[in-house]
Amino acid sequence: MTLYEQSLPYIRAISPYQPGKPITQLAREMGLAVDQIVKLASNENPLGMSPKARAAVTGAIADLARYPDDFALKQALTERTGLGSERIVLGNGSNDVLDIVARVFLAPGRSAILAQYAFAVYPLATLAAGAEPIVVTARDYGHDLDAMQAAIRADTHLIWIANPNNPTGTFLPYAQLRAFLQAVPAHIVVVLDEAYNEYLTPAERVDTTAWLADLPNLVITRTFSKIYGMAGLRVGYALTSAEIADLMNRVRQPFNCNNLAIAAAVAALDDHEFVASSYALNRSGMAQIVGGLKRLGCTHIPSHGNFVTFRLADAAQVNQRLLQQGVIVRPIGGYGMPDWLRVTIGSESENARFLAALEVAL
Repeated sequence: MTLYEQSLPYIRAISPYQPGKPITQLAREMGLAVDQIVKLASNENPLGMSPKARAAVTGAIADLARYPDDFALKQALTERTGLGSERIVLGNGSNDVLDIVARVFLAPGRSAILAQYAFAVYPLATLAAGAEPIVVTARDYGHDLDAMQAAIRADTHLIWIANPNNPTGTFLPYAQLRAFLQAVPAHIVVVLDEAYNEYLTPAERVDTTAWLADLPNLVITRTFSKIYGMAGLRVGYALTSAEIADLMNRVRQPFNCNNLAIAAAVAALDDHEFVASSYALNRSGMAQIVGGLKRLGCTHIPSHGNFVTFRLADAAQVNQRLLQQGVIVRPIGGYGMPDWLRVTIGSESENARFLAALEVAL
């Protein structure tokens, strides 16, 4: 028996996560200069990182010989959310937090429920724990909460929900979501992934942390990778009951948030001007991209995040033509959507570059 055959069968069944193509990789493949390439594939903030966070990173370099102390970040999150530090779990990006939840509550013989077209990490984390993912058919490319509730089995221990959802950008009104959470049996953990929460309009947004008071099985996950522009520093967090947080911290890797990430995150939470600018740029950019897609005759899914998913008759070929022009977007065939591409909202000039390249590609 080979070493490969000795590995766990549910590990061999996993298809590795495929990230958006890096700029340097495309430069090598196409012989392009790095500064000629526009990347709109990974839902990154076109403004970069918060200036306050950048300054904090510079100041933290002197202490890199020391192991991280996450007290300051937990304290900042406590002040922001009103929750005690014993209810906060930090992660090396929110993906790390999602994996921790799966390791605590899933195992062979257990199942987890997720929506069709939901974030790829949910089935990966489920399979890595040896559990069975139950994929519920989407409704209008988003979560069908009634069908997800009906899919609950005796062995179900976890439900994954993204709001807004990636890669489709769909959004569940909070009244519907609240009713669903109240109907879920109390022994089943529900993960509410709010990675794109800050891009919701004020009219849409609800402070879901208040729900934790009477939903002890709820885990809310958030990230600094999106509107805060810190994707490269990898820091995310979970908000939940003290009981669940205690269990998650038992399997969490020590020092899973590094010194630079902690310093940047603390500063970013206080940079309200940067967050407001990022939100405003996303709103105007969304209108620019959607208007251009309509002009070019491309169907799109209305999005509540910082990206738009749009349909093409020959998505793979169009994507290749975009790459040849130095424009990177995200193919999502791995989500079961081979006729769709996802484009991140960039700066005004990046959006214009994408639309011009798309017109040529079409």
